[in-house]
Amino acid sequence: MRGKFIVVEGLEGAGKSSVIGLIVQALKGAGKRVEQTREPGGTPMAEAIRECVKHDWDETVSEETELLLMYAARVQLLTNKILPSLDAGAWVVGDRHDLSSQAYQGGGRGVSGKTMSAISDIALKGFKPDLTLYLDVEPAVGLERARGRGELDRIEQAGLAFFERTRAKYLSLAKQDESIVVVSAMQPMEKVHQDVIAIINDYVTNTSSESSNMARNESQQGKG
Repeated sequence: MRGKFIVVEGLEGAGKSSVIGLIVQALKGAGKRVEQTREPGGTPMAEAIRECVKHDWDETVSEETELLLMYAARVQLLTNKILPSLDAGAWVVGDRHDLSSQAYQGGGRGVSGKTMSAISDIALKGFKPDLTLYLDVEPAVGLERARGRGELDRIEQAGLAFFERTRAKYLSLAKQDESIVVVSAMQPMEKVHQDVIAIINDYVTNTSSESSNMARNESQQGKG
């Protein structure tokens, strides 16, 4: 059976890293083979693009340049790691995917929806995660948490208004897609983790039931 692609999204300071670790542990406990990815990055070339995107250049980095670099890294990761892993039956847990670009570049930077859709269609050809968990945090709180980790990178320095637009876009997109589940990251971390585990356990159970039903139907058809 083909694997599933689960993505964790959120603003800076939302707690993605700890949640991803929790999801990986839960999936392995359920007997799944698991691969992890991050975006931008995840392959040697994509990691080089990540450094380019994050670097605080002494020149203007246009919205279009940032957007195209993000998708260049994403295509490399998709081609070299995500799709081969899924085809081999592994479950892939991603730290960000296309929803990040839709929110950050589309919402935060203000790149038009037409441009976003065109580039996404060319790069991804309709591919999307099976399940996305969006960890929702108020931008001011998230940025304060991020500052506590150390120096902010170029994107993290974009300002509060940028992240407020980004959050609004995330929430708008989540309302339009049933595969995106919003988890409040304003709760105590213990409660966030409880919510995440409940979501993942339900998803694994439902997926296993669907797989069993498919196998049973195929067996009955074969006998017929």
